[in-house]
Amino acid sequence: MTKNRLEAFSDGVLAIVITVMLLEMKVPPGSSLSNLRPILPLFLSYVLSFLYVGIYWNNHHHMMHAASAVDGAALWANLHLLFWLSLLPFATGWMGENHFAAVPTALYGVVLLCAAVAYSFLARALVCAGGADSRLGRALGRDLKGKLSIVLYTAAIPLSFVAPWAAQLLYLAVALIWLIPDRRMLRALGEESG
Repeated sequence: MTKNRLEAFSDGVLAIVITVMLLEMKVPPGSSLSNLRPILPLFLSYVLSFLYVGIYWNNHHHMMHAASAVDGAALWANLHLLFWLSLLPFATGWMGENHFAAVPTALYGVVLLCAAVAYSFLARALVCAGGADSRLGRALGRDLKGKLSIVLYTAAIPLSFVAPWAAQLLYLAVALIWLIPDRRMLRALGEESG
């Protein structure tokens, strides 16, 4: 399988994930703004999850362009990542429908943690396929952002049972960390075109 097929398949799955999350939001009866109040938690959880899917899509795209080869291990690692991301609509809906209660907030964190670990596995599989000195290998380096994300998710999950709002802030903080494009990847892509 070429990198392009793997990326196209992943793009399709992520598009479906966003669609399913959107379909979870039902239109409330009534025509006043106050009728939107009951779905506000679901909407806010959708916005956070949409942001996460966008971040994964963007970083996956850059990582695939920096990768020099794809092998069977990378294919399975990619499916592992897509599995966890496909659970995001369920976790998003449950958390939003229950107004950010402790257990749904913790489950949301478990899905985010497992997706982050899976992304890390995919990155390592692609580096192994292309070689440690490949463009991607040099770009990833020690992957401090990835490791910090895993630490923050791991802290947020038990925190959900004490202060769900604080866990939500950690989830948002991780998203904001990744919202800024990864300079290592941009440099690697610059080497490709330069």
